[in-house]
Amino acid sequence: MAPRGKTLKELAEHLDVSITTVSRALADHPTIALKTRQRVAEAAKAHGYVPNVAARQLVSGRSGFVGLILPIRGPNFVDSYVGEFITGLGEGLVAHGVDLFLATAQPGQSELSVLKHVVESGRADGIVLPRIAEDDERVAYLVQRGFPFVTHGRLLDETRPVNWLDTDSVAAFGEAFDLLYELGHRHFGLVSISDRMTFRYLRERGLREAIARRGDPTVTLDVATAPRFDRGASVAAINGMLRGAARPTAILGLFDELALTVLEEAARAGLSIPRDLSVVGFDNITAAAYAPPGLTTFEAGTRAAGREIGGMLIDIIETRPAKPLTRLIKPTFVPRASHGPAPVETH
Repeated sequence: MAPRGKTLKELAEHLDVSITTVSRALADHPTIALKTRQRVAEAAKAHGYVPNVAARQLVSGRSGFVGLILPIRGPNFVDSYVGEFITGLGEGLVAHGVDLFLATAQPGQSELSVLKHVVESGRADGIVLPRIAEDDERVAYLVQRGFPFVTHGRLLDETRPVNWLDTDSVAAFGEAFDLLYELGHRHFGLVSISDRMTFRYLRERGLREAIARRGDPTVTLDVATAPRFDRGASVAAINGMLRGAARPTAILGLFDELALTVLEEAARAGLSIPRDLSVVGFDNITAAAYAPPGLTTFEAGTRAAGREIGGMLIDIIETRPAKPLTRLIKPTFVPRASHGPAPVETH
């Protein structure tokens, strides 16, 4: 039979400190000296101490979980962003001894109703909100409740007291335009979404501001939009742009899935990438590296963002900082083979 691990009381007696000190040290409480926390952690590991999670939750009044609402959008729907983000978020939370609680919003069920149930039932100590809308009712509810949360993405109204982490896609879309402009492109296309999401607004703003900075009247921009999760509508919008009388020489996808669809439809239309058309995306999902000829894009660091958001939320839950925690991350340009010089017109 394996030897029984020490209890909290026995561990405290072994270390000649109080039970309170041991408990706070194991919880990594900042009022306990770092050396003491390290000493307690080493002793707990050496003597096989396993904390009584249920008892600790009763004392702290916390559930030990962070919640995230996951909308279900059909059996065949694949979302690369969600997989990367949840993986990173889980990693960030488990490093602090906290688990991720997923609640699903079924088709026809509002995310807000599920969110309210999670919060008001006490199932989570904090909430993570991805994909922020321009007017987001989830944010309004959590602010009104004074409940700890972090958003992945910003609000357009940056005066509101919200904790957020975001990737600077304004700068990225400006950088993409400048790169393509220097390669001779003057007729641009943007494949976007019709949903009123802040990331859509900010990325489009970055592109339009970059165009305005050039002050070049020969630059034109065509925009094709479709609902975010309607692939058929996206394909139709892209083909309308590709098969029109005047086709752009460079197209930016609001995110990689749209840019990859441009590559697929361009191949069906008999276009050569990048000889006839340059394509740039955003996110650097796994498929971007393997779709021929390799999608030029920006690394958004979705998994790393999830990890950092997990740490931010734990800090908010434990310390309740007076000012919102915010972080803007610069994306990294990932050049591949889908962009090149503008095609030379022949007459």
